[in-house]
Amino acid sequence: MAKILSEEEKEVLLSKAEKEDVATIDNGATFTQLEYMARVYEATGQEKYKKGFLRGLDYLLEAQYENGGWPQYYPIRKGYYEHITFNDGAMIGVMQLLRDVAQRKEPYTFVDAARRNLAAKAIEKGLHVILQTQIKVDGRLTAWCAQHDRHDLTPQKARAYELRSVSGGESVGIVKYLMEIENPSPDIVRAVEGAVSWLERVKITGIRVDRVKDPSMKRGHNAVVVKDPSAPPLWARFYEIGTNKPMFVGRDGIVRDKLSEIEEERRNGYSWYVSSPQELLEKDYPDWKQKWGTTQK
Repeated sequence: MAKILSEEEKEVLLSKAEKEDVATIDNGATFTQLEYMARVYEATGQEKYKKGFLRGLDYLLEAQYENGGWPQYYPIRKGYYEHITFNDGAMIGVMQLLRDVAQRKEPYTFVDAARRNLAAKAIEKGLHVILQTQIKVDGRLTAWCAQHDRHDLTPQKARAYELRSVSGGESVGIVKYLMEIENPSPDIVRAVEGAVSWLERVKITGIRVDRVKDPSMKRGHNAVVVKDPSAPPLWARFYEIGTNKPMFVGRDGIVRDKLSEIEEERRNGYSWYVSSPQELLEKDYPDWKQKWGTTQK
């Protein structure tokens, strides 16, 4: 992002083909660059960086659905891109930036009051849709899918190997965001405790994932699940809704029970297990619980 571009590279980025219908919040895009631009403005005082930041902020505010969610691409790109997207921290990254703007935190103190008010309203709407999309099974709160339908908020698939599921990965960022809210409402408390309870129930112990050197593989290694009673807990990236069964899916879209059963390219080119819930459960949640939590009814 901080690379000094050649004139040719600048021309490509400014071309009509590059600019039309490709703006996205996926993979840390847009909100990350906006934070960077705000810091550059803070350091230099040059108005062009302030103007650029405000244009980007206006874009994020405009891109939000009326129900509070954000699509992966805006202007809307047809397909799974138009779903409300939690995948890879997309929507939560936007909400964190808008929250800091609304609260006039550094480096966003230069943002005008009108935009701060709009940011505050946007995160309230975003919070509402987060609470609405949390998946319930038999009346019990679990966590979130990586993406939800923009209209009825149901869990939805994205790419062929990213099926409807409860996410052991993306849900962590959502819970951490909720835990950062001061004076949480009973609904927020229930959402946090429901998700934490679910993460406790679905943790996987007794295994680790090794990347074993293998020259026959395209990436030069093979992801192998190894039994290890002393290994720290892991979580599957995707769990089947209702059964909490870990899901491993290749580009054929067929669910397999084991990582070893999907093709080499997806097995070694995607993160099927995550460890991020461990810190949430062992540190973040106990600290939050002491301050705000109550036992879920």
